Amino acid sequence: MTHTYNVTGMTCSGCQAKVQGLLSKVAGVKNVSIDLSKGEATIEMDKHVATAELKVALKDYPKYQLSENNHRPLAAVAEVEETESKSWMVTYKPILLIFAYIAGITLLVEGMQGAFVWMRWMNHFMAGFFLFFSFFKLLNLKGFAESYSMYDIVAKRWSAWGYIYAFIELALGTAFLTGYNLVLTNIVTFIVMLVSIVGVLQSVLNKKIIKCACLGDVFNLPMSTITIVEDGLMIGMSGLMLLNML
Repeated sequence: MTHTYNVTGMTCSGCQAKVQGLLSKVAGVKNVSIDLSKGEATIEMDKHVATAELKVALKDYPKYQLSENNHRPLAAVAEVEETESKSWMVTYKPILLIFAYIAGITLLVEGMQGAFVWMRWMNHFMAGFFLFFSFFKLLNLKGFAESYSMYDIVAKRWSAWGYIYAFIELALGTAFLTGYNLVLTNIVTFIVMLVSIVGVLQSVLNKKIIKCACLGDVFNLPMSTITIVEDGLMIGMSGLMLLNML
């Protein structure tokens, strides 16, 4: 069963992630989708959950007030989801452009070396990837950490991990760029991204409608196979570079 509720007090995507996270922890709640612009929460339940129980989940944050909303038909929710599914290119344009920029710039740099070396190009690509993505996360570190805690298996249990993770990406990007201890850098990359992809896979396979935190709090990107490809690419590249160096 699915119900829609009004939620007041949400002013940014950080608020959106916080409310979504709190409501998702209520027993019986299967999935929570927040429409920030309309101030609404659409909640899918395994069993009926009383409105009072949902309000209790928000009690530590009194600025968020939840109330019943019976006027919005579920067909409208389906219509919104259908419209969103048709605009895949528009939805993922930011991340596709970033990948294109990183690939284009690093290919150009490699082309200027006289001979194309795949390992060197991957090293530059990963430097660009981590530096670009850490930049967007650091624009609103709190918003990223709250969104990340919605699905990452570590951040769910330890909220500080979201804050640390952004700086880990920055450090990895700097290490790849400067060529600092590439064996250690690739080992850390492989482990960190392997842990990261677990939560992404769980969310996508369970078809949860969750905001992807890969570009921080700047763009509202839904979790999808794009996120799996993004993490998988870093795992694959770091693994290949390790095999080549060891």
